[in-house]
Amino acid sequence: MTPTTEAIVVGGGYAGVVAANRLTTNPDLRVTLINPRPTFVERIRLHQHAIGAYDAAISFTDVLAPTVRLTVSAVTRIDATSRSLELANGDVVRYDYLVYAVGSHSAEPAVPGATEHSYPLSTLEQARAVHDRLHATGPDAPVVVVGGGATGIETAAELAEAGSSVTLATGGEIGEYLHPRARREVRRQLDRLGVTLLEAAEVTAVGAHVVHLADGRELPSRTTVWTAGFGVPDLAARSGLDTDATGRLRTDETLTSTTDDRIVAAGDAAAPSGLPYRMCCAAALPLGAHAAGTVLARVAGRRPKPFAVPVPGQCLSLGRRLGVFQLARRDDTATPVYIGGRAGGRVKEWVTAGNRASLGVFSRRPGLIGALTAVQDPRRTRRLADGSVAIAAARAD
Repeated sequence: MTPTTEAIVVGGGYAGVVAANRLTTNPDLRVTLINPRPTFVERIRLHQHAIGAYDAAISFTDVLAPTVRLTVSAVTRIDATSRSLELANGDVVRYDYLVYAVGSHSAEPAVPGATEHSYPLSTLEQARAVHDRLHATGPDAPVVVVGGGATGIETAAELAEAGSSVTLATGGEIGEYLHPRARREVRRQLDRLGVTLLEAAEVTAVGAHVVHLADGRELPSRTTVWTAGFGVPDLAARSGLDTDATGRLRTDETLTSTTDDRIVAAGDAAAPSGLPYRMCCAAALPLGAHAAGTVLARVAGRRPKPFAVPVPGQCLSLGRRLGVFQLARRDDTATPVYIGGRAGGRVKEWVTAGNRASLGVFSRRPGLIGALTAVQDPRRTRRLADGSVAIAAARAD
């Protein structure tokens, strides 16, 4: 019997792939994944791709269930009234249920000269541009990495280990998510790799060969890598859907859009109850599973269940040998416990490789994906209750 219910997933990142695979557990659904490129990108490997150490692009046949149809194009508009999508290739596609999993990217820098003279690092194409730039300037040319989050830390370490002279500049403390003990370990490891770390260093302008700081210092830079800031595609906002100030799709705790109950969201572009999760695979995978679960429940005539994602911590690679694994409580608050050094590096690689391997397993056995939603964060309900007034006001806005 031919499936008659169209379930479309927009976005082929970690959350989107997991959602698409889980949807195939209902044979009455025809599942389509729409993505701008024909390959799955291991975003957490882009800093390695930038130095030529890892490909980071995988065929979707390795991570998608065979029954998932792939459409390579960008969605330019969502029409919730007619339940249709307008694609960049001119096609119009109808859906019965839509999973919005468009991911995130670096925020557009507001610093003068940064757009013209720096290189972001949130897509495969951007990582290749960094690689080409480094190859053109040579190994002795100075590099400045702006931003002290996970991407900035990993990129600076990777470049330094590859032989570049690297300065890492961040407006606040490095690794603000980390517990102070783990943060000290990151500082030690970056120093061991030869990275010049500048904290509380506000970048005020970027030139072709220099980065200007608020205190008057000028940092020589032949390649400036910009990893500061967070943004999401504006597809939901352009389509008239309810979004937060950043542009993430507002949902309830079942991940159902506050605009339309035929649309659910997962991953970085979702803002459940106005309290979005931190950008990480540990959140993206279960969010994708839960979004699909919400669709499956509605198709079956059941009421979807809320789900609070537990995030166990953060892994950082510091070159190919060292790393830090910061353990966290289920509500994603860092604990004093971490694993550093070579052991931390091995844990990071094990987790990263495990994410890719799990996608392959889920593509062959999508029934296993439900296990990603087996454990919840018991504190989220209390946090939502504490912030209920602010959340209600944000929704009203």
